[in-house]
Amino acid sequence: MDAVRVALLREVLAGTEWLGATRRFAGLLRASVSPPGSGGLLLVGTRTYEPWHLAAHLMDEAAWSGLPTLAPTLVRHEVGPHDPAHLSVGLGRLGAAGRGETLLVVGPGGTGPGEDLLERVDDVRRAGATVLALTGDGAGELASLAHELLVVPDGAEVDLDTVQHLVSAAAGENAGRMPGRPGGTRFRDRAARLGERLVGPPPERW
Repeated sequence: MDAVRVALLREVLAGTEWLGATRRFAGLLRASVSPPGSGGLLLVGTRTYEPWHLAAHLMDEAAWSGLPTLAPTLVRHEVGPHDPAHLSVGLGRLGAAGRGETLLVVGPGGTGPGEDLLERVDDVRRAGATVLALTGDGAGELASLAHELLVVPDGAEVDLDTVQHLVSAAAGENAGRMPGRPGGTRFRDRAARLGERLVGPPPERW
């Protein structure tokens, strides 16, 4: 994406809450996985919505930013016998989550996460992990379980997929200011990458 289109994207979003909201949420995500000894990031969707697209972008951001704990473990509701290792982590992994780990729950509005997942999220929180949630309308009980919640309501200027792009890019951008890397990754480069994602085809499934 060229600089004109990047500038247009920033101009369109500048009059909304989303640049600030997604950067704040991304900052909390980054902070939760940054401390020494952090247990890393678990990412889970609903039974009908698997956030593998966000998982792929966070993997990229972890590599670009030098913050390996930003790379998530994708937790899946159903795992096939022939799935590769990185796609073979089932809901049982949530039972082993504990202090120092972060769980990010992502899903659209409507049906919600379901009772089984809510019970597991409650257990994760009680075990001392940080729970973050990124959802569409109708977060319901998930809102009371999450330490931090970002809701994308129906009719907003952006949709849930776009917000996931913004969150992942901001998490990597902010993490880019690392010792020995003066100035970190320049915002223009980060914005260009984000713009390419928004207009380009989705990444291939892992």
